[in-house]
Amino acid sequence: MSLPRTLALFLLLIAAPLSAQDAVPPAPYAYTQLEDPAQEAKATALMQTLRCLKCQSQSIADSDAPMAGDMRHQVRSRIAAGQEPAEIRAWLVDRYGDYVSYQPEVSATTWPLFAIPALFFAIALLVLARRLGRERSDDTKAGDAV
Repeated sequence: MSLPRTLALFLLLIAAPLSAQDAVPPAPYAYTQLEDPAQEAKATALMQTLRCLKCQSQSIADSDAPMAGDMRHQVRSRIAAGQEPAEIRAWLVDRYGDYVSYQPEVSATTWPLFAIPALFFAIALLVLARRLGRERSDDTKAGDAV
């Protein structure tokens, strides 16, 4: 075989798995709502608080990514099976990490997300208090000199 034919065959073999992923049908509950309105309301509320890991700026309720569809299916099927949203959230966080949740809990891995902004706010207050204190003392010294 010639080099161009070998290269073309190699590229086709590499591209075959990529095209197969798009051919997979979506999970049953990816785009189908639950029949029970109360269960669907629970599922929708939970899906709004879970981040699409592929899109990163959308919830799984708003994303059309295949992974978000699979996550919607998992949420709806687990709600239909009787699991509570908190249990499903815990399962998804265990599976995908804290990043999947828009409402992370304070834990050993997420405490800096909560502590660092508070630390910066405290530093800003200290700097502001010192500057205002200096300006007041400079104003009183200037008033005494007149």
